[in-house]
Amino acid sequence: MTDLHPLWQVLIMAAVIAFTRFLPFIAFPEGRKRPRVITYLGSVLPYAIIGMLVVYCFKNVSVFTYPYGLPELIAAVFVVGTYVWLRRVLVSVFGGVAVYMLLVQLVFV
Repeated sequence: MTDLHPLWQVLIMAAVIAFTRFLPFIAFPEGRKRPRVITYLGSVLPYAIIGMLVVYCFKNVSVFTYPYGLPELIAAVFVVGTYVWLRRVLVSVFGGVAVYMLLVQLVFV
C-alpha cells in the first residue's frame, strides 16, 4: 500500500457520496413533474422504515425470561405517549432512549 492509496480511497468515497447526494436533483429537476412511482414511494417509505425500526427494536426481546420485555414495553409506551402529547418526534425518541437506558441500568439490573 503506497502513501497515496488512502488519499485515493478518501477521494473516491467523497466522489461517490457527492454523486448520490446530487443524483436526485439531477434526475428530478425543480420544474419537471416527478414520476408517479417516485411520488408514491416518497409517501409510503417513511412509514415502512419506521415499521422496520420497530420490528428491529423488538426482535430480540424475550418475554419468557427476566425482565420479560418490560423495559422495552415501558420505553415504547413512553415514546408513543410523549409523541401523542407533545407532537415532537425528537423529544419522544430521545426521551424513550433515556427512559430505556435508565430502566436497564438502574431498575432491571
